[in-house]
Amino acid sequence: MNILVSGSVAYDRIMDFPGKFSDHILPEKIHILNVCFMINEMKENFGGTAGNIAYALSLLGETPTIIATSGRDFEPYKKWLAKHKIPTNHIKVISEELTAGAYITTDQSDNQITAFNPGAMKYRAEFDFDSVAKEETLAIVSPGNLDDMINFSGIYKQKGINYIFDPGQSLPAWSKENLIEIIDGAKIFICNDYEFQLTQEKTSMTTEDIIKKSEVLIITKGEYGSTIMCRENGTTKTYEIPVAKASSVKDPTGAGDAYRAGLIKGLVLNKGIAHAAKIGAVCAAYAVEVYGTQNFYFTKDEFNDRFEEAFKEFPC
Repeated sequence: MNILVSGSVAYDRIMDFPGKFSDHILPEKIHILNVCFMINEMKENFGGTAGNIAYALSLLGETPTIIATSGRDFEPYKKWLAKHKIPTNHIKVISEELTAGAYITTDQSDNQITAFNPGAMKYRAEFDFDSVAKEETLAIVSPGNLDDMINFSGIYKQKGINYIFDPGQSLPAWSKENLIEIIDGAKIFICNDYEFQLTQEKTSMTTEDIIKKSEVLIITKGEYGSTIMCRENGTTKTYEIPVAKASSVKDPTGAGDAYRAGLIKGLVLNKGIAHAAKIGAVCAAYAVEVYGTQNFYFTKDEFNDRFEEAFKEFPC
């Protein structure tokens, strides 16, 4: 099965401030703000929605194709992907730009100040969609270059390729018309509960309206699991999927991408949608147990044992 993963490839640069932002910001002087936070350290992690999803899929035994852009500093990330047998030949390098980067500073109260440089993500990615057969291809449109998200979804519909739409943090940038257009015809529309509310506000669509336009609606709810709604025999069927228990929650960042990877794996295996979501839940549990989005690891046997323990079903 060809798995096409479009979205962002980025560096996450996480900094630790050993104090509280509030102690250094004077509310009455906010109009002339000029502050400097001396950090303890900076950790660089490989990230981005496409990179995170592809990494988790590689652990699940798949070889996804990333469709994205990167910058002149991409080489370390490229070697990391190659180490995990993830092809990089469809990640376009923009030599005059840096790879997209998130610069995140966290204080002792877990407040965060983030600066995001889209860098190479400002440019469109490229892929020859005639090179894949629709019957053997599944795609996910995850947050990245907006033009790519719109164009790729249109191509998938035109060619009859099943695709998952995951708007994520790109949602505020969407117009009502474009958002409705990309939801319409998706095999799965997936978002978290906050993003679902924002989608409804932007489009004025009800839950039933969305389900009529997309075959399946999945709403993830963090520690409360996920809800699946889909059309079956003219009626709406709902599945409530619990989380897979994590040994500890160290960093929820990237758990959603891991969930999506597990979901895709289940679909590739022709499992039912509820079973596929449970694979996603187990994958997400691994992600939250470590800091960073591509720092977790598991073997096939370890994953299957954990799946069986979590859901008392046959492993994937």
